[in-house]
Amino acid sequence: MADSTLEETPRAQRRTARLARQIHAFAASHGGSAEANVAYIGERGARIVLVGENGEWGDLVAPSYDMALRAVERSGVTVHEDFDGEFAAKVRTGRYEWTRMAGIQIGGPANT
Repeated sequence: MADSTLEETPRAQRRTARLARQIHAFAASHGGSAEANVAYIGERGARIVLVGENGEWGDLVAPSYDMALRAVERSGVTVHEDFDGEFAAKVRTGRYEWTRMAGIQIGGPANT
């Protein structure tokens, strides 16, 4: 994981605040609230998956798992440890996602 001294820099604090604002804005524009899951993705950092009250979803990438956790906590959204069960069932997928998934698996449209 990331070095904790790096997380305390003013630059890291600004980046955490920016992520929290983006999460809050997502929640506000998708029904007023959102839920999140934070997943470690290796050296790249952590992925924050957001699901709005209306079922729309999106994600953000933070440079570290700790920063991602601080951002979701600061934004005030509910955080789930796992992306399964009732939380996963809230995700509403659209035509784009289904077309893209089919394209990857059975030779559908290119992913460009």
